Amino acid sequence: MKLGAFSISLSVKNIKVSKSFYENLGFSVFAGDLEKNYLIMKNGNALIGLFQGMFENNIITFNPGWDENANKLKDFDDVREIQKMLKSKGLKLDNEAKEDTSGPASAVITDPDGNTILIDQHV
Repeated sequence: MKLGAFSISLSVKNIKVSKSFYENLGFSVFAGDLEKNYLIMKNGNALIGLFQGMFENNIITFNPGWDENANKLKDFDDVREIQKMLKSKGLKLDNEAKEDTSGPASAVITDPDGNTILIDQHV
């Protein structure tokens, strides 16, 4: 199963303070919009999303079809294929991509410890 680029999406209290903190750890802004309260920070292959006021808890994120530079991959498992594989293993999804569609879509699953996992396909 190819899940694509990995990142952690953090729910932050103050995006400007968090931006400064992660810059001190060697991250730089890769994408996003400070005025819209979200940034994607990058350090090498590591990606951290900073989101103020958008969701309550931190989210583990995978992007099928993208590498860590948001470049489209030629060979990847579509989110709908991934969710079929997960369901075939007896896992319950919290939110599913419509199976009769193609292109961008997402699915959500929660791990046994309550961590949210977002499989978010942009291509």
